[in-house]
Amino acid sequence: MNISSIKRRTLLGAGLAGASMLAMPAVLRAQDKSLKVGVYGGYFKDSFDKNIFPEFTKATGIAVESIAEPTGEAWLVQLEQAARAGQAPADVSMMSQVAMLKGQATELWTPIDMAKIKDASNLLDRFVNKYPDGRVAGVGAVSWYITLVTNTNVYKEAPTSWTALWDPANADKLGLLALVSNSFLLEVTAKTHMGGTNALDTEEGILKAFEKLAEVKPNVRLWYRDEAQFEQALKSGEIPMGQYYHDVTGLAAADGHPVRSTFPKEGGIQDSGCWALSRVSQKSEEAHIFIDYMCQPAVQATLSRKVGTSPTVKRESTDLTDKEFAAVSSDIEPIVPRYDLYQTKSDWLNQKWTELIVG
Repeated sequence: MNISSIKRRTLLGAGLAGASMLAMPAVLRAQDKSLKVGVYGGYFKDSFDKNIFPEFTKATGIAVESIAEPTGEAWLVQLEQAARAGQAPADVSMMSQVAMLKGQATELWTPIDMAKIKDASNLLDRFVNKYPDGRVAGVGAVSWYITLVTNTNVYKEAPTSWTALWDPANADKLGLLALVSNSFLLEVTAKTHMGGTNALDTEEGILKAFEKLAEVKPNVRLWYRDEAQFEQALKSGEIPMGQYYHDVTGLAAADGHPVRSTFPKEGGIQDSGCWALSRVSQKSEEAHIFIDYMCQPAVQATLSRKVGTSPTVKRESTDLTDKEFAAVSSDIEPIVPRYDLYQTKSDWLNQKWTELIVG
């Protein structure tokens, strides 16, 4: 597998252009019971079509037509417009957490009846997305980690803390993600230096985090938008430290490249996507069967093995070995992004980020 082909995060955040909307149905209709499922295109969709959807159809008799979702929040816009016209381009879609919150504002998501999700008790709380009144808007589909990565030729010892980003010894050595909304460096700063992400509850607290984060600027060689650009520089040692995706770094290391991924003591950054049901879908029954299936610990373990995602259920409910779990996850309490801020303060955050950090 080409390391750079794993683009699910790009699809959640900035987006992967050219995902075909004319995707052929993955499976022909089984007994007229069918479900349209939106997933991120490319490698991600291919993995689901090959490893997950056929097994679901075998288990339930429900055929899946997988739809390649377009970039970023374009899919949310399409779902909103279609819902106003009474149509559902997909019944169930995998959505970013920020898109989930934006969809809540227009009641786009049919609430999920958790009584129909047999393994609901195994779900980690942070992966259950709720409306303000407590109705469940979405359920964790997949998650993944951004960690502290280093070139092992340059750094013989693995760093143990995110404080390494601020260490003057690392001047001009870092590659960091270029957007406030996909780097989650404000959260890293708050967890590392301000006692936790609750420090970001006020604009005053956010500005303090910006000030502290600005101290890393002399250490940053590259603010990257292109994953492959940083990955190559990390492998060569040209940019020997930074933040990157844990699973992809592990694949590169397994291919013999001198790179390592470390979960700092403050935790890796855990990002995730939800399964959500369009309010105009006529397939509520099938959708609940699908979400119930995807929440099974055995299916979450298969996703970890075949797709490289971290389980959205409690580790002990799965049969993942220590090695398999470590390849995709960690027992260290994660840094969970403050998605609420990217929904409510997006323009202000982007402005301050440009002024104070990358400008």
